Amino acid sequence: MNTFPSKLSTAIVATGLGLITLLSPNITFSEDTPSKQKFDVHVNIDGTDTMMYSKNSFEVKSGQKVKLTFKNIGKLPKVAMGHNIVILKNSVDLVKFCNEAVKFPTNEYFPKGLEKDVIGRTKLLGPGEEDTIYFMAPEPGTYEYVCTFPGHFALMKGKMIVK
Repeated sequence: MNTFPSKLSTAIVATGLGLITLLSPNITFSEDTPSKQKFDVHVNIDGTDTMMYSKNSFEVKSGQKVKLTFKNIGKLPKVAMGHNIVILKNSVDLVKFCNEAVKFPTNEYFPKGLEKDVIGRTKLLGPGEEDTIYFMAPEPGTYEYVCTFPGHFALMKGKMIVK
């Protein structure tokens, strides 16, 4: 059996993924990436059963690689009180985005086709769960982050301030 074609196709896919990563400045890296992932700043945020984030804002510098760890410290089941963090780009209307997100319960309340509107996002988490994402801080400005679980965005929101 000739293994050369399969090794070649694996190399092509790996190269393509590497190029996508390099060409996407704000790509979100999940916790599935190697634990040796380097970062400049680590932000920890918790979500509660009272639909509140532990931080209403955080500050980073443009160009920094950010590690954001989000934990749902609540006790209520995910189907009733799931939480996530979605960091929106400047041009995105938070209310419109969240109203669209409600239409996608099978996609963790993340609107399909709107990935380009987001700097980074965690998974939708149940009680005691946590998720870590990595992203590059964009150009200076104020960026909103929000929980897209139905009805949560009225209270569960904050601001990422990029200097």
